[in-house]
Amino acid sequence: MGVDGGEVTEPGWEVDPDDDWGVAVIATVGRQLKLRREAVGMRAAEFGEAVGYGEDMVYKVEGGKRIPRQEYLNRADEVLEAGGLISATWEDVKRVRYPKKVRELAKLEGQAVEIGLYECNIIAGLLQTPEHARAVISAAQPPYSPDDVERMVTARLARQSVFERDPAPSIHFVLEEAPLRRPIGGTMVWRRQLERLLEVGRLHNVTLQVMPLNSEVHSGLDGRIEVLKFPDGTAVGRSDGAFNGRATSDPKQLRILELRYGTIRAQALSPGESLALIEQLLGET
Repeated sequence: MGVDGGEVTEPGWEVDPDDDWGVAVIATVGRQLKLRREAVGMRAAEFGEAVGYGEDMVYKVEGGKRIPRQEYLNRADEVLEAGGLISATWEDVKRVRYPKKVRELAKLEGQAVEIGLYECNIIAGLLQTPEHARAVISAAQPPYSPDDVERMVTARLARQSVFERDPAPSIHFVLEEAPLRRPIGGTMVWRRQLERLLEVGRLHNVTLQVMPLNSEVHSGLDGRIEVLKFPDGTAVGRSDGAFNGRATSDPKQLRILELRYGTIRAQALSPGESLALIEQLLGET
């Protein structure tokens, strides 16, 4: 284990054995590290001490069992005097550092020209602050390891690059009022999360609506809905309460999801009313 800024850090994340591409990439990088270390005559323990990590972790990285962080690769490049060749492998590693399902979702969101999302139990991941995301993920039972928590938080935040795209996609959110009132992570984390919602809700390409608690009619009781539309006119959608929760591109099934999502949007508060409610909640904290 390494020490950075007084905090103990891990050199990377466990490799998902079911992620064929990820396994291949990390195995190749690990092999390159081992060959270069052996070429300069360094033992694993000696190398680990030089880069600030334990011998066991060095073997895991070189054996393709651990996904190295960028800092690990940079330190290895310096110690082995690789002239930037090891550091450059980060371009491949960073593409597989997140779980396969998250990568696939991020890829779709990165291609979509229109994103529609209804979230019923939590604040949508695309809207979460780092602190809020960490609190939500850490609350899972059975609990994730600290290492897995950080990996999942980092992956969730990486998806938020969708807000930086140019041209910007049209993004629509509908959130339930109840999760907005739940102070997950404590008062300061909660306040920052509400402030983040206001920031994003005021972006020119974002529409943010809240489904009020006092709504007498509600078409979103079956759970989360997400609909993504692409430049070529195709679309993909998923709902917790339809089609076994699986993603679908079937036109008939997409029409059902779009009908449900459109009804939910009509039943929710208007964008202006929604932002006013969030401001009210912020003022009450």
